[in-house]
Amino acid sequence: MQMQQYTLVLGASANPERYSYMAIQLLLEKGHPVYAIGSSNSTVHGVSIVTQPTLWPNVATVTLYLNPALQKSYYQYLMQLKPQRIIFNPGTENPELAALAQQNGIEVIEACTLVMLRTYQY
Repeated sequence: MQMQQYTLVLGASANPERYSYMAIQLLLEKGHPVYAIGSSNSTVHGVSIVTQPTLWPNVATVTLYLNPALQKSYYQYLMQLKPQRIIFNPGTENPELAALAQQNGIEVIEACTLVMLRTYQY
């Protein structure tokens, strides 16, 4: 039996107008289980948003919704998590983190998660 592969939404928000909220919603609609880390504890479509980094199992993809300055505190956590890929959504591009990820064998993608899901590229 194959283990479910999770997507971590980093920079998650319970505000329906935020792209991270829309990403959680669309990921779930497309059958992708989700973990979420944000600035405040809340819930989006049954997914708990936590405020502390957690070493969850089976995280295949991290999709970023944090600006590069806020990403810095997550560098070590992301390398420990060892996802297969990190998606840098528009506005989150970060050459420093991208290089670190690639050095650790993590695929780096600069794209919009929402577009990838809608065009079956996810």
